[in-house]
Order: sequence, then structure tokens, then C-alpha cells
Amino acid sequence: MSKCVFITGGSRSIGRSIAARYRQEGYEVLAPLRSELDLASIPSIKAYLAGLDPSPVDVLINNAGENILGALDGLDLEQWQHSQTVNLTAPFLLIRHMAAAMARRGWGRIVNISSIYSLLGRPGRASYSASKAGLNALTRSAALEYAKGNVLVNAVCPGIVDTDLTHQNNPPDQIRALCAQIPLARLAETPEISELVYFLGSERNTYITGQTIIIDGGISLQ
Repeated sequence: MSKCVFITGGSRSIGRSIAARYRQEGYEVLAPLRSELDLASIPSIKAYLAGLDPSPVDVLINNAGENILGALDGLDLEQWQHSQTVNLTAPFLLIRHMAAAMARRGWGRIVNISSIYSLLGRPGRASYSASKAGLNALTRSAALEYAKGNVLVNAVCPGIVDTDLTHQNNPPDQIRALCAQIPLARLAETPEISELVYFLGSERNTYITGQTIIIDGGISLQ
């Protein structure tokens, strides 16, 4: 019997690659669109979860995220709260809804997509970095609380990934400059991220839990 994966942000870039990797292995993938589940709206999340039976979900991938750029002086409260809701509160609500059912069945995997900027500082990333650092802490607590139910919970911290958004936000000369900062001298490819996420969320992972795993080509070593 195939297992079921629930993934947020599964329609583009990293999320699309993760969803495809699980489908390749025969998993059923539930990937609600924003029109179905608005992670920036707590009422929308609650309403969606009220109609979702968590019992069939074996793997939860909290992938969706918002990266609002702006210096602290220009960052308003609404922008701050938006980042925290999408990047931290939504994963909390999804974990709370699904992990207990996983634990009762004696098997479950949760992978939270964090960022190297949860561990490193960069100007203009305060709201994003704070929310992702909180996600790392949530990962550790959830790993401890659900361990007896054989629910393994981990976070993955990608570096700079070759996505449409990366190219949209960075002109070619900036992309070249970014690559020059990375020891492996290139951006990450989305299948490289999805392969790690797949391993952590699959039956192949039997003992890794509570970890924040960096996949960044070595840029955080400097």
C-alpha cells in the first residue's frame, strides 16, 4: 500500500521537484493550491484542516515560504506577521493536526524546509530569518515530542537554489557573483534538494530526527 505525502507549495520550483520525487517512488501526493489553502490566513488554514482527515497522511513536507525583503527600519508589522504566519505558524498548525495521527499509527515523517538564512545573518532578511530560525526550533521540539510514536522530524536548510525566483531577483551578473561565493561554484539544482528531502521523509530514514541539515554547496562554511 502506497504512502501519502502532504506538501505545501508543491506547485513550483523546489516544492514541485519534491512532489515529483515522491510520485516517482509511488507515493500519493496531496499538494493543495493557494486557492484551496492560504497559508497567510490563519482562518483559511483552520477551515482547511477542519475538513482534512489526517489519518491517511504519512509524510508532511512544510515547504511553502515567503521571503519578504526589507531593512528593519522599513519593515512594517503586517509584513513581519505575514512572514511569521506563512513560515512558522502554518507549519505549527499542520504538524499539530497531522503528527498525532502518525504517532498513533507508529510511523510518520515530517520535513520542514528552512534556509541557511535561519543560521546566517544577511541585511534585509530579518523577518525571513527569524521565522526560519523559529522553524528550526519547532523541528527540534516536535522531534522530541513525537519520537515515541516513531515520527521523525527534520529541517532542511538550502542555500542558493537555481529557481525562477532566484533569477527573477538577481540579474546575470549578480548570479555570477553569487556562484563565485559558493565553494562548489554553482547554484544548487532543485533535484539535489528534493533528493535529500525524499530520503529524510522516506522509509530509508530510520534514525535521523531533530536535525537541521544544511545543503548549500559550502557557502555557510565561510
